[in-house]
Amino acid sequence: MRETALFFLYLFACLVLGALLTWPLMQTGWIDQDPQRVMGRLAQALILIGLWPLLKAIGVADGGSLGYGAEPSGFGRTLGLGWLVGVAILTALVLTLIALGVRVPDAGPAPALPALAAKALAGGLIVALLEETFFRGALYSAVARRTGAWQAILWSALLYALLHFMKPRPLPDGLAYDWTSHWMIFLSTFTSPWQWEHLDSFIALLLAGIFLGLVRRRTGHIGWCLGLHAGWVFVIQIARGLTDGNDGASLSYLVGDYDGVIGWLAAAWISVLALGLALAPGRLPPAAPSQTLAQVRDNPSARLDQP
Repeated sequence: MRETALFFLYLFACLVLGALLTWPLMQTGWIDQDPQRVMGRLAQALILIGLWPLLKAIGVADGGSLGYGAEPSGFGRTLGLGWLVGVAILTALVLTLIALGVRVPDAGPAPALPALAAKALAGGLIVALLEETFFRGALYSAVARRTGAWQAILWSALLYALLHFMKPRPLPDGLAYDWTSHWMIFLSTFTSPWQWEHLDSFIALLLAGIFLGLVRRRTGHIGWCLGLHAGWVFVIQIARGLTDGNDGASLSYLVGDYDGVIGWLAAAWISVLALGLALAPGRLPPAAPSQTLAQVRDNPSARLDQP
């Protein structure tokens, strides 16, 4: 809990500093962007700038703690296998949504599929690299060392889901941008995750985080997590490029407004997979030979994924 609170405090400090910097920048007239976008980008930049010193300060800046403790060749193999499994998991979801009429083929000109696929592949890998290194790497290790793997799974999943909705929102139409409304934008960062219309997507992301945390616990590294996450993002971007949401469908409530793909149906599907993974015996194929007792004794982080 202390480690999770520290991460929350760090993120809050970056958001506050981003808001403080946004106001004078917007007054210059040099930036032709909406204030909420400037505030969000500044906060993200500050988070990335200060992240490595933070990880070093709490002792999770090494490869093992970040989830990269496996041999490079084996790590790459599990990343690739994870990507294929992730694509299969989300493809099953998207095809079900199409069969139910919740998503329909895009009526507009078909995008160039190779370009769309390349963009989706690159985007998925970048998102997975950043998010899995932080959530299933650093945060998981920091919590697991103090309170155990199960709390690490839950806390990393909760923060993972929350941060997808903690974004500055635009001002209502007709409201002028001034000092008061500037801080209204800042406060919207913290109210957005708790809006009722986001509940289905929030639950789906929370369960996805738990599933990825279970994978991290069973494998001892984030190779599978990276692949699964990248595969999910790949399918979502392809689906959004080739299909549209159908608000008139009788089952449209099965998807949320976050990306038009995840929602109650995704939550149910991921919960089944997570439950099966939690109850299944054995381990997923490792990325490297099992560590010896001496290696475990010399490297405390090797015990992070034990029950």
